[in-house]
Amino acid sequence: MHVFDAIEQRRSVKKFDPAHRMPEPELRRLLELAMLSPTAFNIQNWRFVVVQDPELRRKIRTVAWDQAQVTDASALIIVCADLKAWEKDPGRYWRNAAPEVQQMLVGMIDAYYRGKDQVQRDEAMRSCGIAAQTLMLAAKAMGYDTCPMDGFDFDAVAELIGLPPDHVISMMIAVGKPLAPAWPRSGPIAYEEAVIINRFA
Repeated sequence: MHVFDAIEQRRSVKKFDPAHRMPEPELRRLLELAMLSPTAFNIQNWRFVVVQDPELRRKIRTVAWDQAQVTDASALIIVCADLKAWEKDPGRYWRNAAPEVQQMLVGMIDAYYRGKDQVQRDEAMRSCGIAAQTLMLAAKAMGYDTCPMDGFDFDAVAELIGLPPDHVISMMIAVGKPLAPAWPRSGPIAYEEAVIINRFA
């Protein structure tokens, strides 16, 4: 599928075929594509929790407003971020670079993040957002539909998946084969409202 088509056709689907199973090679390919998403300083701070246990998915559904896509989709992926990825052996993010480049960038990483909790969180959310969109467009190109989700109890889901204390959840994404098409686009704002040239008036 052409990338323009994937962008135009990607919609949030709510009703998935619960009988469909996503082959493991396809799931791995989808996640590998998401892992090509850019991150600041290449710290690759996203983490993708693939919830495969049916009982765990049922428990997550109970703290997600009983939304059926949590259990019915072929895959449920919880997009998380490691807030401290920047300090966990940062040299590995640049291991293929020249030594002088690696040394320079590792120093820059430390200066940019150390002692700046809000910066760490903001960067986590930016990185997860980019990765989530990459994942959803890749899924569309592979013949799947998706539903990004933030309608759930974040603390409860964090407890259910054993989220480490230095991680945060950005969103969940349901991936699967639709049983019903998405609703028509209901209210896109005007181009002139969304696009500002140079500065706000």
